[in-house]
Amino acid sequence: MATASKKVVYLALAGNLAIAVTKFVAASITGSSAMWSEGVHSMVDSGNQALLLYGMRRAQRPPDARFPFGYGKEVYFWSFVVALLVFATGAGLSLYEGIQHLRHPAKMENPLVNYVVLAVAMLLEGAPWLAAYRQFSRMRGQRGTVEAVQRAKDPTVIAVLFEDSAALAGLLVAFVGVALYQLTGNPLFDAGASIVIGLILGGTALWLAFETKGLLIGESANREVVAQIRRLAERYPEVERVNEVLTMHMGPEYILANISVNIACDVPRTRAHAILDELDARIKKADPRVKRVFIESQNVC
Repeated sequence: MATASKKVVYLALAGNLAIAVTKFVAASITGSSAMWSEGVHSMVDSGNQALLLYGMRRAQRPPDARFPFGYGKEVYFWSFVVALLVFATGAGLSLYEGIQHLRHPAKMENPLVNYVVLAVAMLLEGAPWLAAYRQFSRMRGQRGTVEAVQRAKDPTVIAVLFEDSAALAGLLVAFVGVALYQLTGNPLFDAGASIVIGLILGGTALWLAFETKGLLIGESANREVVAQIRRLAERYPEVERVNEVLTMHMGPEYILANISVNIACDVPRTRAHAILDELDARIKKADPRVKRVFIESQNVC
């Protein structure tokens, strides 16, 4: 899963760098505000994907004395930074450029260049979007899209999917803005398209930040994982009650589990220890993402 996520990010980075160059060239030729905003958008996306790759590399460091559970949450931190950058840089600059062109309208030259660049950008943007969506579909399973986003534990794929979806929406808006300008001769349509692109980026950034925040604070594993751990514990007849199953994602592929059980008072100490050891092994075998398991017996005998 981690390898597939990294491939998605690399593909998105390569696509956005190529797109950014073509957009800026078109903006310099035509003077289009919407095209300039789209170029900024692609540059921001490229920087964001570089940050995601940096976070993924940092997260692979082994545990040490200072961070005994590893560095998996580095991915969550850098994904949150990406959301802030999309909001502050991408949305902010697009809104600023659009407002400036509303106040000081400028004539657009050679709008045909914009159409060509937008068409090329859609093709280049569509490839990483499709890769991200396929990876997201594998992660989603049978869940709906909104629920899958809310319960996803790998923010890198979500970040790429959000950014590329916003990029495709922005390209459509830019296309409409250029077309309306060409049809009416009114430069306000081009400026308005830049503002709409900024609003799309702002909304995308806020949603991404909200979803990443829970993982950064310490979100539990999905309820299917918790239910599976509880079932494995309840399979032992010596376990009278499973009190709590507390889990937390320390990274996309690292789950920490804390379990509290009551073992019957007449069970010999050696058998009780054997049950706890077996349960530990079975939980890790059932879901390899569960790296550390702490089991506590709270009997009062």
